[in-house]
Amino acid sequence: MKKFPAPCLVLLLLLVAVPTVPIAPSRTVACEPPHRPIAPSQKSASLPRSSPEQQGISSADILAFVEAADKDIDAMNSFMLVRHGTVVAEGWWGPYDRDTPHILYSLSKSFTSTAVGLAISEGKLSLDDQVLKFFPEEAPAEPSVNLRAMRVRDLLRMNTGNQSEAPIRAGDQTKGNDSWTRTFLAHPVPFKPGTHFLYNSPATYMLSAIVQKVTGMTVVDYLRPRLFEPLGFKDPKWITSPQGITVGAYGLSVRTEEIARFGILYLQKGTWNGKQLIPASWVEQATSMQTSNGSAPTSDWDQGYGYQFWRSRYNSFRSDGAFGQYCMVIPELDAVVVITSGVRDMQKVMNLVWDKLRPTMKPGRLTENATARRQLESRLAGLTVKLPHAASTSSLASSVSGKWYEFAENDRGVKAVSLDFNSSSPALIVQTANGETRTPIGMNSWARSRGSFTNGLDHFLSVPENPLVAASGAWSGENTFTVKIVLYETPFYSTVNFKFEGNRMLIDAEHNVAFGQTKLAQLIGQSRAVE
Repeated sequence: MKKFPAPCLVLLLLLVAVPTVPIAPSRTVACEPPHRPIAPSQKSASLPRSSPEQQGISSADILAFVEAADKDIDAMNSFMLVRHGTVVAEGWWGPYDRDTPHILYSLSKSFTSTAVGLAISEGKLSLDDQVLKFFPEEAPAEPSVNLRAMRVRDLLRMNTGNQSEAPIRAGDQTKGNDSWTRTFLAHPVPFKPGTHFLYNSPATYMLSAIVQKVTGMTVVDYLRPRLFEPLGFKDPKWITSPQGITVGAYGLSVRTEEIARFGILYLQKGTWNGKQLIPASWVEQATSMQTSNGSAPTSDWDQGYGYQFWRSRYNSFRSDGAFGQYCMVIPELDAVVVITSGVRDMQKVMNLVWDKLRPTMKPGRLTENATARRQLESRLAGLTVKLPHAASTSSLASSVSGKWYEFAENDRGVKAVSLDFNSSSPALIVQTANGETRTPIGMNSWARSRGSFTNGLDHFLSVPENPLVAASGAWSGENTFTVKIVLYETPFYSTVNFKFEGNRMLIDAEHNVAFGQTKLAQLIGQSRAVE
């Protein structure tokens, strides 16, 4: 018979005697191995927290990672490290915060994969179903041999046989209400499905369309009771096609911790609070290499592709999205790393995780270091996207404040601009064909608003309507005022320089990242005549 230590025996007897009394977390940990997490409460899906040392990581080592990320990566938005099911470090670079959802871009694909796996487990479709089976009314009159051979598994592993992506994209006004499904099926399939890897967002859309076809629900509605609600997601948003089908490949917005819960679910082979939410067999298939996509040993892009999940170095896997949205799952270390960011070099961020975090994760509990932990917590609490650092005022401020500068027709729709430095809250005022916006500007801080001037960022793919905006400004030169505009539901910010030359205002601007050009054409305005 197994013998228990005396304190644990007392606790077991209490559990038998009073089964409805909740046990304090500290008592549970006392009877478990040091690194075992406390299961999330059924009333709240919030993950448990502990010191890094309890989960085998040094606070000083995490601090070194955070310092390196803050210094070398522009721009980090959020970071969360989970070990053994417990959050050991978390931080948001202001104006980003824990409660504001963040668009995921292609990290959304793994959620669509999950919907497919659940629909298969419910007997609504199979991996070997032909794609045309679901859309006979939208198929070409004479489908090619390769199109007829395309199956659900080919969509999942990005092996559709396409040489290029079908021309479907959210917000593309040139397509009107053209059926995205019909457009995909009409696109050439020059290769035999299963023989040619092409990262293919329209293929993921087709998976979403198939789920909706066989369940009668959009992917987001289908996942709500099966995934989002059990994991405690708070009202996830997902954009749709003109036909009302969840885009699937991108467009999902959730919070940092919600991404972490999703990663933990896959780390735990589909179980959550003792319940099997996703079949373990699907988790295994989806996160295993289903197709080869390269051979470079140091590239996380060449480790193979599963069913809408990437294989990564160190026998790990990940979901990721454009400009640095990551859910990195490291089974051998029982760890999940979540990062949201706005970066041009996504490999650089992963390299930092591999070089700075991975080697620091030890198998057992470490000695607590209260000083190092306080330093880490203080650093995490004070993170911010880099502010425009310069003077808070200029001798020119009073003479240009309130003056209007008018602009010729331009691609941003800017008609006139004025800067208000005389009010208690400085502001950027912009007139466009759609009306006038007043954007408050923090000086060495962030001023938050909604529906303010975005310098065109609101037209980017997946950016929500009427987005949240934070702005900060400073005089970067005697005659130049610089404003950084951050859309903090997204990876995007724009740096705008307003230069005053006599009666002219010159506007030079650059976005941190974009699907196209980041540097914008200069706008030249003339001061408005005083009536």
